[in-house]
Amino acid sequence: MDVPFSTGQFLDTFARYNQAVWPAQVLFYVLAAAVAWLALRPRAGSSRLVIAALALLWAWMGIVYHWGFFAPVNPAAALFGTLFVAQATLLLQAGLFRPRLPFRAAAGLEGTAGAVLIAYALVGYPLLGYLLGQRYPHVPTFGLPCPTTIFTFGVLLWADARVPVRLLVIPAAWSLLGASAAYQHGIVQDYGLLAAGAVATTLILRRNARPHRASAAALPAPRRRPPVSWKTSPRRKGAVR
Repeated sequence: MDVPFSTGQFLDTFARYNQAVWPAQVLFYVLAAAVAWLALRPRAGSSRLVIAALALLWAWMGIVYHWGFFAPVNPAAALFGTLFVAQATLLLQAGLFRPRLPFRAAAGLEGTAGAVLIAYALVGYPLLGYLLGQRYPHVPTFGLPCPTTIFTFGVLLWADARVPVRLLVIPAAWSLLGASAAYQHGIVQDYGLLAAGAVATTLILRRNARPHRASAAALPAPRRRPPVSWKTSPRRKGAVR
C-alpha cells in the first residue's frame, strides 16, 4: 500500500511531536508502570483506573498525534484520529458501566503473553529501535500509536473476564497498518505490533469462548438484609400471659 509521505517526513513528524510534548513521554511511562502495578496488585477501584489510563492514552494519540501532528503529512490521519477517540470512548464504556471489565494479572498463557507484550512495548520496542540506529527525537516513543497499541493488547490479555470484541477491532486494524510502517519506512520494531495483534486477538477470542467464572470485581455487591428489630412484637388477642 502506497503512502502519501516519505520516510523522512514520517520521522520528522515523530521529531516535531517529541520535541513539542516533552516531558509527556516520561509521564506516560509512569502511567504505564502504574497500570501494570494495578493489574498485578488489584484492589478496589483499580480496574477503573486501568481502563481510564488506557482511554487517556488513546484519546491523546487521536487528538494530539493524529489530528495535531500527523494530519499535515497524511490526510488519512483525520480518520485515524476519529477512530482512536472512538476507541477511548469504548474503553471508558467498558470501565464505567456494568458489567465492568476487571483486570488481574494471572499465571497461564494469557498472563505470560500479556507480560511479554507490555515489556516489549515499554522496553523492547525502544531498545530494538536504538540497536537499529534510530535516535531520539526521530523515533516513535511510548504514547504514540504503535508501541501504545502493543501495550494495550498486553493489558487486555490481563483482563479477568471476557473482553468485549468491540475493544479489539480498532487495535487489531491498527496492527495491520503497522506492518506498512515496518515495511515501507524501516520501523522494524513495528513487526512486533503485527505479531502482538495476531497473538493477543487469538488468545482473547479463545478465552472468550471458554466458560468463564465471573470475577469478584465484576459481581454486583451483595444485597444487605434489613436489620433485625428487637422490639417486642404485639401480643395477639387471647394469648396466654
